[in-house]
Amino acid sequence: MGSLVTLVALALGQQAASALDLATAQRLGDQIDHLVREELTRHWYPATLDRVRGGFQQHRTRNWSPLPDDGAFVVYQARLTWTAAAFADYAPEHRDAFLAYVRHGIAFLDGPMRDREYGGFHWRIRGDGTPDDEKHAYGLAFVLYAASAAYRVTRDPLALKVARDAFDWTDRHAHDPEHGGYFEALRRDGRPILTWEPDSPLPRRLDRIGVLYGLKSMNVHIHMLEALAAYSQMDDRPVVRERLEELLRIVRDRIAVEPGALNLYFTRDWRAVPAHDSFGHDVETAYLLVEAAEALGLGEDPRTWAVARSLVDHALDYGWDPDFGGFYEKGEAFGPAHDTTKVWWTQAEGLQALLLMHRRYGHETDRYGRAFLDQWRFIERNLIDPEHGGWYETTTRQGELMGDGRKAQPWKANYHTARAMMNVARWLKQTPHTP
Repeated sequence: MGSLVTLVALALGQQAASALDLATAQRLGDQIDHLVREELTRHWYPATLDRVRGGFQQHRTRNWSPLPDDGAFVVYQARLTWTAAAFADYAPEHRDAFLAYVRHGIAFLDGPMRDREYGGFHWRIRGDGTPDDEKHAYGLAFVLYAASAAYRVTRDPLALKVARDAFDWTDRHAHDPEHGGYFEALRRDGRPILTWEPDSPLPRRLDRIGVLYGLKSMNVHIHMLEALAAYSQMDDRPVVRERLEELLRIVRDRIAVEPGALNLYFTRDWRAVPAHDSFGHDVETAYLLVEAAEALGLGEDPRTWAVARSLVDHALDYGWDPDFGGFYEKGEAFGPAHDTTKVWWTQAEGLQALLLMHRRYGHETDRYGRAFLDQWRFIERNLIDPEHGGWYETTTRQGELMGDGRKAQPWKANYHTARAMMNVARWLKQTPHTP
């Protein structure tokens, strides 16, 4: 990520009209750095390590008390493994302790989460120890992402084996050789689920990640792009670069569309299926496109930067709350948002994307810098728990807490928030310079 910072950094001192001046940047950088260190070392690690079953405990109340687990979910397990690896690299004084947590996570992915019979990695292990009958490309992408980060910081052969096995199994079973991209739902033995019938025992939609059986989705493909960008740095086989190049083109040139939105669903041959616009995925994808281009040695690619900027601009035009700050949850390409709740991961990804754009284009406009400050104010006032620490999950538009404020559940891990805070703190504290 250091090279990405170099590519996008612009001298804050050159941005004459911006409220995000050098002193403010340094102060916020220190503040956010303190928050991410405190949250990860006080609440997530080693507190969530499951010393009996292995892996990480998945349910925590608002005050971080553990609740019983009902099994193990591969996405959550991989995300906590990835975050531990990223923090080991970010905070040298905690490196040795966090490398141990990384190895703990990899051992669980390689153990209970690995399918010894059919290969690949289970989507979920039920409370009785039996695996789901399906696998999902979304989960396989996060195994690949986590194991790639783990190998980068540990150089352990087991981490590399997990990463390579995840790539090879996914490429063999889920890659679409005719139209590109990936089949998203698979039987346990790797057979893709290509259609959905009304009398099928499968649900039409797999909630949370939004998989619609028989279709391809934006969400799966942006996270496969993310995983391949990381994995490509340690596997120089031509097929790895080919898949990364393919996904960059698919996400940038097919999924992202004018005026700066992401289509959510597609037929197998990439014909768009109408759906709403997810502002959180728009701003997240802006960052992931730039990261993938950097991994390919195309960090200054004008097409990629133009699309990334258009995604942030559109989210600001249609999904931004000018009164309270923060990004809404859902809307349309050319209309007001119809879901104005504010979800933790959307706000974290928005914070990161706004600063990314400010550091690239702040010499042209202070739009991103001003929005970044408003975004941070909303997060600080409404999403970070002043009593127990950590991020709440969801608030109303005005910032009122929705739900019980629990800090962890299978779909709420620490990867969005930790990545955003580490990147933002690093960028804000970096000595500004002209590239």
